[in-house]
Amino acid sequence: MKRLGNLYQKICSTENLIAADIKARKGKKKQYGIKLFDKNREPNISYLHDMLTEKTYRTSEYAMFTIFEPKERIVYRLPYYPDRITHHAIMNVLEPVFTTSFTTDTYSCIKGKGIHGAAREVKKALKDLPGTTYCLKMDIRKFYPSIDHVILKDLLRKKFKDPDLLWLLDEIIDSAEGVPIGNYLSQYFANFYLSYFDHWLKEEKRVKYYFRYADDLVILSSNKDNLHQILSDIKTYLDEKLHLKVKSNYQIFPVADRGIDFVGYRFYHTHTMLRKSIKQNFARMIKTRKNDKSIASYRGWADHADTIHLKKKLLNDKKL
Repeated sequence: MKRLGNLYQKICSTENLIAADIKARKGKKKQYGIKLFDKNREPNISYLHDMLTEKTYRTSEYAMFTIFEPKERIVYRLPYYPDRITHHAIMNVLEPVFTTSFTTDTYSCIKGKGIHGAAREVKKALKDLPGTTYCLKMDIRKFYPSIDHVILKDLLRKKFKDPDLLWLLDEIIDSAEGVPIGNYLSQYFANFYLSYFDHWLKEEKRVKYYFRYADDLVILSSNKDNLHQILSDIKTYLDEKLHLKVKSNYQIFPVADRGIDFVGYRFYHTHTMLRKSIKQNFARMIKTRKNDKSIASYRGWADHADTIHLKKKLLNDKKL
């Protein structure tokens, strides 16, 4: 794999920092941090450029809070300036580099893929009924907090040779334990951390039907014993190479018995349903009418499943 260099100056350029500011503020212009930044926008951009070129940039202190849906987790938040602009500046340059290193089987935080891309490919795979009789469903225990900094840095050094870029990435990585949920960069670090694992599954283990959304994994096969062997190999790989553990609630089961609960849907060979909790939230949103955008979002979920009767009931849509 060719290692890439000469990327840091592109990140630091004033033009890229301006573009990062424009991107980072989309839909958030009323936030206090952006209003404060805009009082001295040009000097602030100039000073950030100087901090990066002189390598005096340091990650600001995190604000932390807990969310409880879809599950309890600690979320980290950085100030708009200089941190969130810096993260966007980095990804303006590195996003295409990261995404080209991923296999086609990972879907989270990738333009043109995401939840509905994953759903589309699972449904396509399930057309091969004999080859998708059984499912291995698993995820990784405390994935984001468990990411090992030394291993992540080593993996990044397989991809990049620019010492200034690696200095900046190291500085951000070492700013918190694991990879903090909430950082714009974290979702890409997390995907990249598993990218060599993805290639191993596809190219060495020859897994045909594999789907990963963040740390949520689905593997389909015609053979139940084969899935048990793959699970054993996965546990060994994750433990030895990435210092990660498979969560104990993994399942190997016939798809026809219960369907595959993945990315908000339950997939069968013959049809696709919304996950029960998604349907309940959809109904609650319709009843309260609090947020038209959220209603549209839930309808988008429903449009990718066999929910014609659900939509008629909730939306009173006579055209369906």
